[in-house]
Amino acid sequence: MSTRNLILATAGHVDHGKTALIKALTGIDTDRLPEEKKRGITIDLGFAHLALPGFSLGVIDVPGHEDFVRNMIAGVGSIDLALLVVAADDGWMPQAEEHLQILEYLAVRHGVVAITKCDQFDGEKVAADARERLRGSSLGQAPIVFTSARDSLGTEQLRTALIEECRRIPEARDLAKPRLFVDRAFTIRGSGTVVTGTLTGGKLARGTSVLLQPQNLRARIRGLQSHNQPEEIAEPATRVALNLAEVRVEEIPRGTIVTAESLAKTSRAIDLLVRRSARLAATTPPLKSSAIVQVHYGSSRRAARIDLLDRSELLPGEGAIARLRFATPVFCFVGDRLILRDSSLRLTTAGGLILDPDAAGKKFRSVAQGEFLRRRAEAPDDLANLVCTQLRRDQTAPRAGLLLKSNFSREEIDAALAELVRQNTIFRGREFVADAGWWQLLLVRAAEAIDAAHETAPQVSGLELTQLRAHLRIRAAGLFDELVAGLCENRFAREGNAIRRRDHRPSLPAQLRGAAEKIRAALAARPLDPPARKELMTDAASREAFRFLFANGEIVALNDDVALSSAAFAKMRTEVAQILGRRGGATASELRQSLGTTRRVLIPLLEYFDRIGLTKREGDRRVLRERAAAAK
Repeated sequence: MSTRNLILATAGHVDHGKTALIKALTGIDTDRLPEEKKRGITIDLGFAHLALPGFSLGVIDVPGHEDFVRNMIAGVGSIDLALLVVAADDGWMPQAEEHLQILEYLAVRHGVVAITKCDQFDGEKVAADARERLRGSSLGQAPIVFTSARDSLGTEQLRTALIEECRRIPEARDLAKPRLFVDRAFTIRGSGTVVTGTLTGGKLARGTSVLLQPQNLRARIRGLQSHNQPEEIAEPATRVALNLAEVRVEEIPRGTIVTAESLAKTSRAIDLLVRRSARLAATTPPLKSSAIVQVHYGSSRRAARIDLLDRSELLPGEGAIARLRFATPVFCFVGDRLILRDSSLRLTTAGGLILDPDAAGKKFRSVAQGEFLRRRAEAPDDLANLVCTQLRRDQTAPRAGLLLKSNFSREEIDAALAELVRQNTIFRGREFVADAGWWQLLLVRAAEAIDAAHETAPQVSGLELTQLRAHLRIRAAGLFDELVAGLCENRFAREGNAIRRRDHRPSLPAQLRGAAEKIRAALAARPLDPPARKELMTDAASREAFRFLFANGEIVALNDDVALSSAAFAKMRTEVAQILGRRGGATASELRQSLGTTRRVLIPLLEYFDRIGLTKREGDRRVLRERAAAAK
């Protein structure tokens, strides 16, 4: 049986025995700071490893004191299950309640409750009270175990309960989108910069390049460890230490995310669904729009201004769509969860579910963004809903970048796209996907533009592609190529840099027919010595008629000055080929005399023949190119 990786974090009030319980389970004292030893309380995050049959648990021991809630949240941002500790002497205390609310905001649905100090106090009453307080919460069905770290009472029962709970947790998914949430960064002599954190979403391998976000710094993984063992590859849902090259420890604050280079986009604004727990006291102050809040995301903490979409304040038990605006960039995924705290009140005030991780530049109160956010909030974990809402708002997106910053793999997204195509909900091209309704409307608008061009300028073979693209206001070249390909699959054809209906044949409009006849007559009257092109194109109508005759092969333009009728050109081409074939070669003067034309016409004509590969110049003579090649 393979071993599964999971992350466990403690929770509970200060001095309720969390650290002692972890030591009893793992043999590791997670209090590593001198001040923690001196004061006898956990101040910062501590780490251990717990091996259970079938499971390898990375353990994060969090502080329980209200002064260090920020550190507690940094430890539980990416966990699979919680060990909620309640002491038999104190019972349910304020930080147990706050920690429970934090776990609920983060959607932690698996856990075990440990009643500690049961060697000295009767834990039955405390357990009953805890069960009642947990009722209706995300840990409402969590098993309760009576323990004592002093004499190992209940340790085996706790291990058994943890194993059973671990079996209920879905296996960690490898999305090929690794994110390591850094909680420590330090320097080791001889090794350099080291960071530790919880890895989710994908693997990290030694020797690969990574990106540090939101700083947008590149680094290389020189080495890595998981649970103090050197590894070549770190798996998701593990505690990992990375030895990073090309970056200094001063550049890596707690909260940095180590991720793949492809995941490069940050934003200064995110839109989210904010919910306030109904467990908050009714006297808790409202969360007001435009307030400054402390945002705890992953292992990071930073200030932001919150704006509520359709109300001025939020009371306990209520939810609303909101925007967070940051002074510096943030890096997060749709579907991620975060915590909002009020520093002045020292209160965890709300939790948030991210709906749009790249909201900067989008008008928060626009109709399109409002509909987008409301639809996402209705089913935030539904992949098809995420795809459809984005395409309804944006109309189109590159396939490779669609929901790149989400907790879904490329394979899952492609499968959802295939199903939506089958339902005729979206259009899927080679490089782009689009909302099906918008795509069909775009095809209709393109067809209307081409038809209008045929009607207003029937003498032109088709509508210039640059004009069509400008008319449709399509910026992405790849998307426009998809559109043209779609048109060409259905009654349209591309000709060079233009597109036309397949059954369209250029014809002169009535207002140009007279000008065309004058040009034809002028060229027919002097076929071997025609008027200069400027004499043929004296006004707008004659210029347009000339372009039509040229495009349809009635005129051959030798250069900017000389043009021949196609009949005269064909006759002169045949005669030149015959003369050179008989003589083996001839000078320009000899050809001019034989053809009965002028030097003004002959020289451009011969240069034209050279360009199209009929003739080749050798000194002052012209020879047939085929004969010249054969002679070699």
